[in-house]
Amino acid sequence: MNILVLNVGSSSLKYGLIDSVTGLARCQGIVEHSGPGGGRESHQWRGSDGLVHQREGGLGAIHQGAALEIVQRHLDTLARQGNLPAIAAIGHRVVHGGEAFAGPVLLDAQVLTALPQLNPLAPLHNPPALAVIGACRARYPALPQVAVFDTAFHHSLPPRAYRYGVPDPWYVEHRVRRYGFHGISHRHVAGRAADHLARPPRSLKLITLHLGNGASAAAIDGGLCIDTSMGMTPLEGLLMGARSGDLDVAAALYAGRKLGLTMAELERQLTRDSGVKGLCGTSDMRQVIERSQGGDEAAELALDIYCYRIRKYIGAYSAALGGLDALVFTAGIGENAPEVRALACAGLEFLGVRIDPARNAAARGETRGEISNIHGDGSGVSVLVIPTNEELEIARQVGALLAEVAGSLG
Repeated sequence: MNILVLNVGSSSLKYGLIDSVTGLARCQGIVEHSGPGGGRESHQWRGSDGLVHQREGGLGAIHQGAALEIVQRHLDTLARQGNLPAIAAIGHRVVHGGEAFAGPVLLDAQVLTALPQLNPLAPLHNPPALAVIGACRARYPALPQVAVFDTAFHHSLPPRAYRYGVPDPWYVEHRVRRYGFHGISHRHVAGRAADHLARPPRSLKLITLHLGNGASAAAIDGGLCIDTSMGMTPLEGLLMGARSGDLDVAAALYAGRKLGLTMAELERQLTRDSGVKGLCGTSDMRQVIERSQGGDEAAELALDIYCYRIRKYIGAYSAALGGLDALVFTAGIGENAPEVRALACAGLEFLGVRIDPARNAAARGETRGEISNIHGDGSGVSVLVIPTNEELEIARQVGALLAEVAGSLG
């Protein structure tokens, strides 16, 4: 079953046509509609000659809606060339599913009525995803379409993990609680870790670390997420590229009053001008590491805080799990920054975590799809670098849901 997966971000659209059984990607790519030099596109596909072809280039300034048009034109070209198998269904990544959606769902009239009510919980991500869903339903009216939610994997959190210490009406009337994010990625790498270790998920205690420009940690016990670092929004938790992570709310209110900021301005500074960027002027971890190695004190501090926060969460989640079998690094920084992995694990020998410096230095995300063991021979905890693949995970969830629906219809 070939699933067209559309992964909508706040400034990009990633896509892939993926066989949900074999995991083979017939084509995949990304269209970005913002950045220092404007938009850019990158496409990869398997031709009828059996070879993998690539095309990429700059786009200049484009608006958000143009990204889907570019993807559709590329798919139409592949179809005319005979390089595009028939699309069986479309899977959409939707960041926030609130409390209503605990798994993938068919996009029927009832779901489409409910989804816009969640827009205030993820104003940068849910509205563009809904716009793409509407355009796809108009273009492919006969195809089943499925929403897969970033929050769904975290629905197994117990109340002690998802409730905040705030007045009860905040939760009862307005659903103020921890939801967690990056769930598609956490679920994917947790499953791959279990396969790699040749152990059933129900027997494992895992900590998965999704470290990109956004970053989150998850504690997974027996295949179920029992705690995660992001909260009601993606602002809470680990230090991130431009987000503050954990912060005393009163400190933010104090700074807002002193600086004369509106609530919107305060929110913008915490989400777009804080984190690593706020500490040293850039959110690019490659630059931070390079500057740190050159003796830049601001970069050294930013890197130290970034890795210290990760280390704290590893310790806290080991306690929450009551033990630890494996620690998993994934996403752009987690897969490609051995310096971060080494610093994050430094001093955790008391938990049984021991990294092998040579294995750690050799593990890079360029070897996409391969899992790297970076623990030392005497480590009591497996430390793994696992490339994430949200599009593949979405395709598999869509395929499983449609098979279940077909089975129920007899």
